[in-house]
Amino acid sequence: MAATSSSRLVIHQATLPESENHFAGDVRAGLTSRPKTLPPKYFYDALGSQLFEAICLLPEYYLTRAETEIFAHHAAEVTAQLPSPVTVIELGSGSSIKTRLLIEALLARQGELHYQPIDISASILKHSAEKLLGDYLGLRITAQVNDYTRGLGSIARRSGERVLVLFLGSNIGNYMPEEARALLGEIRQALRAGDALLLGADLKKSAGTLEPAYDDALGVTAAFNLNLLLRINRELDADFNLAQFAHRAAFNEEESRIEIHLVSRIAQTVNIRSPKLQAGLTVEFQAGEAIHTENSYKYNPAQLATLAGEAGFKPAKTWLDSEKRFSCNFWQAV
Repeated sequence: MAATSSSRLVIHQATLPESENHFAGDVRAGLTSRPKTLPPKYFYDALGSQLFEAICLLPEYYLTRAETEIFAHHAAEVTAQLPSPVTVIELGSGSSIKTRLLIEALLARQGELHYQPIDISASILKHSAEKLLGDYLGLRITAQVNDYTRGLGSIARRSGERVLVLFLGSNIGNYMPEEARALLGEIRQALRAGDALLLGADLKKSAGTLEPAYDDALGVTAAFNLNLLLRINRELDADFNLAQFAHRAAFNEEESRIEIHLVSRIAQTVNIRSPKLQAGLTVEFQAGEAIHTENSYKYNPAQLATLAGEAGFKPAKTWLDSEKRFSCNFWQAV
């Protein structure tokens, strides 16, 4: 791990060769599988992270507004669920905009705070950390540029501190049910009894509300999805023609999830020439063939309570936005 350090900011970064090799291996595995897939964690390069920040401003994308509304009204109550002192870990922190409301509530109560964000995008993590430090004198940040599933083992705490893990934005919805259970179990294993997880989870609702949130009129979500192919072109010397792929987002009622794909408009051949893929890779697409890039599961309260119990948490309190579209769930480690 390489580290960048100042008096109030430390950024640990996973070594680049390991990160690149994972990307190449996952691309090969996904594009040679049937059906073709690509892991959604690779959306978040520098451009992808900026596109996602733009998505959060779209009128169709209610999730960020709903979660922000919850924190605007209940941040003090949320943070009061744990006794001081508290240290905060955030998984997939991004710009940390919503998190500011929780940071402010904790600083008002305990005067100083150690914030430990984990995000796969080095640029957005550094930018957000510097902005936070400029705005909050009582804040100290130890950040990790990493896949958050690999960063849980580096949680730091002082004697007597409780840990509050933030997993916001309904990121849990990107995981298959068995994967979600496994990840929540890993989070629990990294904690001690009495620590807590604050989980943001989107709730079940109609396709008429859900589908526009993932296929906006302006096309920002389509650009976010297509950027995954642009990243493969740039980092793995591929020749994807982005104009020959279409973004598709549809709600699967039976599985209660939005399913996102990149669909080949024509029959075509794509070459990936990087030496990271050893002999390279040639990928054939039929017209209409899709690459599955993401799921977004929607939950009901009973399903969330079951997830908590299976992972070793006790559901303590849930907050909803005014339209009851989104939930923030405080789970205590037991």
